[in-house]
Amino acid sequence: MAEKDGPLNAVQVESLVVMKIIKHCSQMFPTIATGSLVGMDVEGVLQVTNTFPFPTVEIPNDQHFGENAAANLAAAAPRAKINTQYQAEMIRNLREVNVDANNVGWYTSANMGNFVTLNMIENQFFYQKDMNERTIALVYDISRSSQGSLSLRAFRLSPQFMTAYKEGKFNTESLQKSGLKFQEILQELPLEIHNSHLLTSFLHQLPTPPPSSALPFPESLELITSSPFTPPAPLYPNFDSLDLSVDPFLEKTCDLLLDSIETHHTELNNHQYYQRQLAREQAKITQWQQKRKAENLTRGTAKQPLLPEDEWTRLFKLPQEPSRLETMLNSRQVEQYARQVDGFTATVTGKMFAVKGNLLPGERDE
Repeated sequence: MAEKDGPLNAVQVESLVVMKIIKHCSQMFPTIATGSLVGMDVEGVLQVTNTFPFPTVEIPNDQHFGENAAANLAAAAPRAKINTQYQAEMIRNLREVNVDANNVGWYTSANMGNFVTLNMIENQFFYQKDMNERTIALVYDISRSSQGSLSLRAFRLSPQFMTAYKEGKFNTESLQKSGLKFQEILQELPLEIHNSHLLTSFLHQLPTPPPSSALPFPESLELITSSPFTPPAPLYPNFDSLDLSVDPFLEKTCDLLLDSIETHHTELNNHQYYQRQLAREQAKITQWQQKRKAENLTRGTAKQPLLPEDEWTRLFKLPQEPSRLETMLNSRQVEQYARQVDGFTATVTGKMFAVKGNLLPGERDE
């Protein structure tokens, strides 16, 4: 086992674990799917060797819950008391059959890159604080993976954010003192998928073996092109690459980005409203203190007992500053959406430059 003081350098996930996560998240979509990860920490590399999902939370039909009750319960499942007991029992059973039984984190599903939420932060804080400090959160993006590219990322909370979250203070003064930024909330670890030697040897045997007898002469050209033994041309024409329509994933990501920016402006307006309220109350306190000082000066001249000058703490109540945690999480989510847009605009921009002469005929003559 690695030293506790050494940092985590990478995450290694078995391919069977990846398949289990993909199957569970796809079956539960659009509901958030969560589960536990078990494995070992070997010389700074967290090896995830097995996983099991958390039980589905059923909502009684005879009770009235909000529209997002099911989603909230599913997102908070990793830190639920009943799931904690279920996880401990499963790990105990795995240990009895001589399987890696060390809890190394949990996984969750995401849609369109929307995973930087308060539930995700609370779950990871629960794992790093109570379960094991060297735990991770695997995020599987279903929508991104449906585009043909597996989106599986590993995150953990930074030590600076862990300290601030333990104190529970996310006001302006504490953030300025600690220097915590929204970019420092999560730490992403490099992730690689590992195949066992047995699975690798099996994959090498998957290609179709060459035919043992002579092949029959094709009767038409169509049979030649449709034959499974005919390799495809290296530059096979793909007209989908010439499609100029904007990717729907990019459109939806831009919509979510605009929603997050609107949320940011709402949080900013709330903070400005707090500052205006605080300025009004401080002006009232200053006016009262000046009046009390003048009154005490008059009473001192008349040799009368002075009145207390700290009585304003009982008469006036300063407004409480709203937490900046939601604003920081929303800023981190905006950054995530911006990275997704940046990754998708490369291909779209290249197509637009290719047909620029047809879109803008005036520039073709210059």
